[in-house]
Amino acid sequence: MLHKISLTIFMLALSVSVLAQESREFRFHYAFTVKNVPAGRSVRLWIPTAQSDDYQDIKIVSANGDLPLKKTRESKYGNQIYFAETSKSTASELHFDVEYDVTRHERIALNPTAKLSTVALGSRERSQDLQPDALVPITGVPAELAVKVTAGKNDSLDKARAIYDYVFTTMKYDKTGTGWGHGDVLYACDAKKGNCTDFHSLFIAMARSQGIPARFEIGFPLPPDKHSSEIAGYHCWSDFYIDGKGWIPVDISEAWKHPEKRDYFFGSHDVNRVQFTMGRDLTLSPAQNSKPLNYFVYPYVEVDSQEYGNVSFAFSFADVAPAVAAK
Repeated sequence: MLHKISLTIFMLALSVSVLAQESREFRFHYAFTVKNVPAGRSVRLWIPTAQSDDYQDIKIVSANGDLPLKKTRESKYGNQIYFAETSKSTASELHFDVEYDVTRHERIALNPTAKLSTVALGSRERSQDLQPDALVPITGVPAELAVKVTAGKNDSLDKARAIYDYVFTTMKYDKTGTGWGHGDVLYACDAKKGNCTDFHSLFIAMARSQGIPARFEIGFPLPPDKHSSEIAGYHCWSDFYIDGKGWIPVDISEAWKHPEKRDYFFGSHDVNRVQFTMGRDLTLSPAQNSKPLNYFVYPYVEVDSQEYGNVSFAFSFADVAPAVAAK
């Protein structure tokens, strides 16, 4: 009898440890330099800014630049921005540096203890997250694929899983050649390869075509096996919405890199990331002179009202405490 009780206690403890959600606390450093600025020209620049939500706690430790920084917010998704400008540049280089203290929490949406980000989706947000983006059509090829992939499935969660599995098994994480990295769904359908942007854009297009709201999120990855390092570039992921369950996270490109976590990344996001912005086709605040931005994770700069690309980046992180299971 005692053996059975001990075994039961062990199994309960194991179950709790599996379901326990983790957190990761770190300092994130976002710096960049605008180079070779022509003297006497007007300069405007916009910096994406991380903000707190249900899954990350953000504290801005410092925000410094060679031009005064003003906080603004774009209206479509509520992304926060630092904006700076000068009507007549006097320096050939402009330096900016933002440091954050971040605690990122694991998201687990598909178990009985899951914390849902929202249960009731407003009509405006639902409409927005069902609409096409410039490079994310919801008719034509992706819609036809979604019909085939979800055939015989009536439940939206089952449809989303079928689309997730299709993208996982069909796409290859491959950054060779040209065309990848723009989140161009038609490119992804044709090339069947790309990076995280291409993986999740295809998922979003197929999900929306089936009436499942889906949204694009972007930030930076943290290596799980290091306590500090430079970060070469961005990472993006996605959420989809199910009535009564809320927003459910997916990360198909990470699942592709770690196939043993294929089931985990349908319904979960790990702690090894920080989110900066959401959405595509963004008009900043104040509005930029160019067309809407495809996505917004790097600083956007204009010189004399024209996009200016001579910008170098320096992103890094350092853990301030080991990742721990939540109590």
